[in-house]
Amino acid sequence: MKLLIVTAVDAWTRSVSTLHHFVAAGRRQGHDVAVYGAPDPQLPGLSFSTDLNDLDLALFVVQIPSDFPDMPDLARILDTIPRERRAVVDLWGRFNDTIRIEHDFNHLEKLDGHLGWEWIEAMAATSDLVLQPTLSPLRPGVHSFLFHGFEPRAVVDPGTSSAEAARRWRDGRSHGLMYAGSNWQRWTDIRRLLEAYAPLRREAGPACLVGWDWGERPQWAIEKGIMGVDTDAALLASLDVEVRDGVRFDEIVGLLGQARFVPVCHRPLFRHLGLVTARSFETFHADTLPVMLLPPAFVEAIYGPAALALTPGDDITGHLERALTEPERVWQAVYETRAHLARHHSYERRYEQLAALAARPAPAGAA
Repeated sequence: MKLLIVTAVDAWTRSVSTLHHFVAAGRRQGHDVAVYGAPDPQLPGLSFSTDLNDLDLALFVVQIPSDFPDMPDLARILDTIPRERRAVVDLWGRFNDTIRIEHDFNHLEKLDGHLGWEWIEAMAATSDLVLQPTLSPLRPGVHSFLFHGFEPRAVVDPGTSSAEAARRWRDGRSHGLMYAGSNWQRWTDIRRLLEAYAPLRREAGPACLVGWDWGERPQWAIEKGIMGVDTDAALLASLDVEVRDGVRFDEIVGLLGQARFVPVCHRPLFRHLGLVTARSFETFHADTLPVMLLPPAFVEAIYGPAALALTPGDDITGHLERALTEPERVWQAVYETRAHLARHHSYERRYEQLAALAARPAPAGAA
């Protein structure tokens, strides 16, 4: 397959780690995979190209408006590549009517200036094949394609047994709890986790938040009246929580391995739509115990039944206390979950799924 991925890339944000795994897996399978554009010296692991000849598929990976190329590049792509060889991966649920869950929403008019109908028309104009990273898309005609995946080769220290992992886990950790990601619609989950962790921090180690806007509510959110970018500096100080700025995508997994516990949480919109993210899988690459702050039904559907042992429910403190007392049991759940992810969510599987979707018959009346 000759595949061109059309999206914006940034070493510091969004889905760049998934793109690296996706491209690398394609190369291993003999596919010709590139990202549209000029080479980026900050991202030597990606191949870039503007060659539109003989493509089997152009895959538009969309989160923000700039993921669509500017003119005249966009016109060149649409004019050169037949419609039936184009697909859109809608990573943020834009190809839906406007949805608001708590303070979260899928159409960010105040930030990007685009109304919901503009997103829907733009994606529909790009392709008849619109994909979303959820098992159950809401909009008729949208197909499930999780895009993000698990890469067994990226596991930092796979070890040989849960007992070995537990011994290693007990020693040499600078932090007891760490979350890496921007402060966007996640404060409710993170606050609940920090408060539940507070009684254990003397024993397990300090907590750390890595990413943008954790230290204080940003001025841009205040000026635009954007809710859900919340924090509490006094609470963080009282709990001795360290706050750091964001890091490059290729530093995340190693950084998470410095902590005993790392939460996996999704913003309210993503929970509502059942969307997965890069971190949904990437956390299992790190040498840490994931804490699944997600609905149990979703956890079992994506991660398999063993991952339910990583889901604390309403008793987060008790769950973490039991993990500190019996880490081998929890690490066994991590090992079994990694095996499930390798079977069902590898990037090799993603290529199989993409090929099947791309080969489907075109809908009647499609241009």
